[in-house]
Amino acid sequence: MKSARALSLFMIMIHIGWVFAPSSSVLAEEARAHPNVLLIAVDDLNDWIGCMKGHPQARTPNMDRLAERGVLFTNAHCAAPVCLASRTALFSGRYPDQTRVFSNWGKTKGKPPAKSLQMPLHFSGSGYETLGTGKLYHSASPEFFDDYYDTENRWSPFTQEQARYTDEEQPSKGSANPRHVIKGGPGGHDWALPLNGLPSERNATGKEGESFDWGPVDVNDEEMGDTRVTNWAMTKLEEPRAKPFFLGVGYYRPHIPLFAPQQDFDALPPVEAIELPAHRPNDLEDLGKAGKKFALDPITAGTHKLVADHDQWKQAVRAYLACITYVDRQIGRLISKLEASPHADNTWIILFSDHGWQLGEKQHWGKWTGWRASTRIPLIIVPPANFQAAHGQICAEPVSLMDLYPSLIEVCHLNEKKSIVGQSLVPLLMKPEKATGRAVVTAFDPGNHSLSTRDWRYLRYDNNEEELYDIQADPHEWHNLASDPSYQTKLLELRKSLDEELEKIRTTDTP
Repeated sequence: MKSARALSLFMIMIHIGWVFAPSSSVLAEEARAHPNVLLIAVDDLNDWIGCMKGHPQARTPNMDRLAERGVLFTNAHCAAPVCLASRTALFSGRYPDQTRVFSNWGKTKGKPPAKSLQMPLHFSGSGYETLGTGKLYHSASPEFFDDYYDTENRWSPFTQEQARYTDEEQPSKGSANPRHVIKGGPGGHDWALPLNGLPSERNATGKEGESFDWGPVDVNDEEMGDTRVTNWAMTKLEEPRAKPFFLGVGYYRPHIPLFAPQQDFDALPPVEAIELPAHRPNDLEDLGKAGKKFALDPITAGTHKLVADHDQWKQAVRAYLACITYVDRQIGRLISKLEASPHADNTWIILFSDHGWQLGEKQHWGKWTGWRASTRIPLIIVPPANFQAAHGQICAEPVSLMDLYPSLIEVCHLNEKKSIVGQSLVPLLMKPEKATGRAVVTAFDPGNHSLSTRDWRYLRYDNNEEELYDIQADPHEWHNLASDPSYQTKLLELRKSLDEELEKIRTTDTP
């Protein structure tokens, strides 16, 4: 009798468990509804990755494998070709023309957008655990970074604080033989900077270190900042998670100074065999005054004349490629850890750059211009295994970094935010070949904009100078067609399109 009662009680308890405990299918459905997000940001990365064919000597097997697993957007553009403005726009869902944040150094009077807009906060308020490391927000906005993430600081092998010239060294800085020594630097070595031996153009009268520098550094991987960033993120992927996670990983390289471990230089051809980017010596002749100023202004790096006069162009290109190779190795380690984790089948992977970078095209070094080499970025989106989307395909439609926020809201089933701009990329993830007829805007300083469509690019400066390029026939933007009578209809069409896009941006509801 007792055994019968015990059996009956046991059956009742099992029944109660079936009623109140979620089944494995319910848990699986919940996981699918709220997948994890691994957001990988690479600073100053242009199209010099293998799958984009931007440079024939690029070595990026890990980024290329990601492209084979998802969708590669080959016509993606930033909201602004400078770190703070691009990242502010991406994480707030608001364009520079809305926030007035156009630059890094207070050139404009914009203020950080409301915290209620920020992407990580929207995720954390929706039940996600938000984690981040490295360069996600710009260093000028630590309040966002510290408030929204369980973070580790970003690391770099040489910082401006480390690279300060002494009173005795400072006079050499702008000379033909600059020399600054860091005692007991990375690896326990004394480091003589700049590695490339170039004199400073922008900061010749100050004591701070010059970042327009490149060369191999004799350090272990673990002494490189981006390696530490990767290590920290890998430990987070190993840990059990009670909630879905949003993990941001921001890589600093290939931002200047272009320092990378020797092994990444050794993976490339020797200097004499390095191929220069496509360029034309007379490329500025068909530009107006404003375009030439943007081309020749060394505000983000150095001048082409300095590089050419010191015969350093190939060395700089090789160093940029080496930095990309180094970052690609770190991305490979990170993805391998994800694939070996319990989160492998339910995590979205988004890899992007905040803007491009020019290495002598149009005699410009750096970013902060409206040309394609500065605004166009790699964007790779890899869906989870259970999401029915395209794999290993290319989308050539124009898209914007501003589209990431609404896209993640959709695939992670978060509440809509009506005040953010951009369009969900989910339809293009399903059908990358779908024509959209879209045009996307990039702002480079107040009143300066570029417009990107499937086949054309249009630039307009604050003095109303214009440039027009047929990208299918002229991908390097060598032939400005704005004054050609044969293209006036197209010019008027794109001029109107830019005005319409700017009007949409400016009239979006303010939160």
